Amino acid sequence: MPKPLVLVTRQMLPEALELLAESTEVEVWPDEYPPSPERLRELLADKTGALINIMDRLDGPTMAAAPYLKVISQLGVGVDHIDLPEATRRGILVGNTPGVLAKCTADLAFSLLMCAARRVSESDRWVRNQEWQLAFHPMGWLGIDVHNSTLGIIGMGEIGQEMVRRANGFDMKVVYFSRTRKPELEDKYGIEYTDLPTLLTTADFVSLHFPLTPETRHFIGEAELRMMKPTSVLINAARGPVVDSKALYTALKERWIYAAGLDVTEPEPIATDDPLLTLNNIVITPHIGSAAIPTRRDTMFLAIRNLVAGLKGERLEACANLELYRTLGI
Repeated sequence: MPKPLVLVTRQMLPEALELLAESTEVEVWPDEYPPSPERLRELLADKTGALINIMDRLDGPTMAAAPYLKVISQLGVGVDHIDLPEATRRGILVGNTPGVLAKCTADLAFSLLMCAARRVSESDRWVRNQEWQLAFHPMGWLGIDVHNSTLGIIGMGEIGQEMVRRANGFDMKVVYFSRTRKPELEDKYGIEYTDLPTLLTTADFVSLHFPLTPETRHFIGEAELRMMKPTSVLINAARGPVVDSKALYTALKERWIYAAGLDVTEPEPIATDDPLLTLNNIVITPHIGSAAIPTRRDTMFLAIRNLVAGLKGERLEACANLELYRTLGI
């Protein structure tokens, strides 16, 4: 019996591809840059499975061009680049990789928090530009303290909870706002639930950890940024479009807020002429939240297990459209 044909849209660790090749016929997109939408449709025309990432958009027309597609396996948690209702309508299982990357992403988010607060990137550039002339000045390079401050977390999912654990190590007070209140976490970690305006007006650091949906696009805009303290820092390790980047530029330029740390932008990659790149009080990393070797390996293997299980007609370890199980009888 022939093996099912699958597309992998980026190079992966050899051991991961070897595992996938045991049960499928694998075609790997060879380029570093993603295939164009037109090329992606051509590649999927005869495939029953696809292992993709955030840069690959699977919309209705793309799925229509892939009549044999049974499983889409996303290398990551967010599935905002996949038309989930359309996939469900077509009987296509969509897998993702929650859990394995929460700690790693929280590490990066907290790194951005500290870097922005203590002006690490800005001072590093200053040294490299050979502008370091005074050995010490009591008024030089003043930042803001992380310890004993207040961290406001918007979105208390897996990554939000990992941020709480890191904040505890710095003796930070934690307040949170989430779609669903979680009293058990309040009891466990001593955190406080609050409404959004209160969080924005009282937190020293505001960290975003919620998915991108039509409702959360530009969730943080001018009104929200104006609520924040002039000494506060915004951290976004969720999705770029949850923040209005034009409003953020104005907020940073006019010092409505102290600084920002972004691991995500709108668009990605960020445009070379984006005015955010002209500011010193912002740290921007290229969507590297899960980019640590052990975490990325675990993510790849989970994505592969999801893909193989779906092709076998079995339940995925992590499925974004669980309602399809009833229809498929699995």
